[in-house]
Amino acid sequence: MAGCQLVGNSVFYGIERRNCPCQLGKFAGVPLYQRLPIAPMTNISASLSMEGPPEGYRKNVGICLVNPSKKIFTASRIYIPNTWQMPQGGANNGEDLRKAAMRELREETGVTSAEFLAEAPYWLTYDFPIKVKHKLNRKWGTNYKGQAQKWFLFKFTGNEEEINLLGDGSEQPEFKEWSWRLPEQVVELAVDFKKPVYEQVLKVFSPYFSSDTDEDHSTENEPNQREVCKQGKRS
Repeated sequence: MAGCQLVGNSVFYGIERRNCPCQLGKFAGVPLYQRLPIAPMTNISASLSMEGPPEGYRKNVGICLVNPSKKIFTASRIYIPNTWQMPQGGANNGEDLRKAAMRELREETGVTSAEFLAEAPYWLTYDFPIKVKHKLNRKWGTNYKGQAQKWFLFKFTGNEEEINLLGDGSEQPEFKEWSWRLPEQVVELAVDFKKPVYEQVLKVFSPYFSSDTDEDHSTENEPNQREVCKQGKRS
């Protein structure tokens, strides 16, 4: 039974933990969260089932990758100017969703050094704009309304030299630049139809971002969040 109940236009985390089998992680010895925050919904929806995405939506995984200073990895699309996003991608039928998230992260960014921290306990969906819907459905030979996403939070544990926007070579590159950004910047720079999902994802993981940064990774040692990197090398 799902512990996330759709009431009005909001998603609530079930009061009893046994009704919401979300997976929690720890960072620097501090629990990531004990209860998901109540977050108003706008143009997105969440299924009432923990088992799968709503009908008519493509199954997708999203990856929120954070560095030790709690900044989030974002990248700009090659063919869509001025659009930045977190990594994401389709999940195959029967594929374990956490493994799908790691696969997509590797394919899109080359990153393999990532520690699992948490999984959002419900699906979030967004509808494609009409032109995007027609283009993608022609490409995929489908008739999807949009995408239903299961989001995962990972901590980047490698060196930045590992980041390579050519990915692992198994897929065509999707990104041309990358940067570490603050949560509010991630939402601000996202394409409009993804903003509500991004707002919800960051609210779900907000207790992690509000906790203290690792003592041995101060923000003074981090690159400026506005500094942009290309193809895995700092420009």
